[in-house]
Amino acid sequence: MTLIIAVRYLAVSGGFAWLTRRRGIHDGPADPTKRRTQIRAEIRWSLISAAIYGIPAALAVEAFRQWGWTQLMWTVETPLQAAWWPLSILAYLFAHDTWFYWTHRWMHQPRLFKAAHAVHHASRPPTAWAAMSFHPWEAISGAIFIPAMVFILPIHIGALGVVMLIATIMGVTNHMGWEMFPARWVNGWWGRHIISASHHEAHHRFYTCNYGLYFRFWDKVCGTDRGLAKWGERA
Repeated sequence: MTLIIAVRYLAVSGGFAWLTRRRGIHDGPADPTKRRTQIRAEIRWSLISAAIYGIPAALAVEAFRQWGWTQLMWTVETPLQAAWWPLSILAYLFAHDTWFYWTHRWMHQPRLFKAAHAVHHASRPPTAWAAMSFHPWEAISGAIFIPAMVFILPIHIGALGVVMLIATIMGVTNHMGWEMFPARWVNGWWGRHIISASHHEAHHRFYTCNYGLYFRFWDKVCGTDRGLAKWGERA
């Protein structure tokens, strides 16, 4: 599982990093030496995180294979299960977003920030390689949630794959330093509800806002939504 997670990270982050460079878009510190040093640190921390993420994922897989303890489904046999397939994706994403929002805010408490979350914010500005650049303590908080969910809430294995794909792509694209979605999306209904690079960029500039992962729901409810970043603006 660690190898799968590491390869997924290297493939997706590497792909978007390559695309960023191909477009001639700034993706880190202006000084080339500092940029290379930052990216090496991001990759190093991310591979450590991949090892941590692999442990609960592997335990969940073995619990399913050996004892059938999880709520994973491999077939769709009833109309109710077919209807639940897309709904389960939304349920998992919202639950994950809720967990991430509150643990992320918690990580911004001064003592926890200094002990753990500062590793992630050391990327100034973040690059596509920073999506999993976490201190091990923070990686643990992120690693346990979805494996724990498969013991609680039924989901088809294909739907779980969609959840993981969305988590991977949004984790990378929200950090890559440029907006991949069209302006009409970002400034329209989509951008008012769904997080993209323009929203998460403000978090990395100002620290005390925009804590969500997928949705702006909790930021709006809790008054921590600063809106979209203006590219080129600095705190």
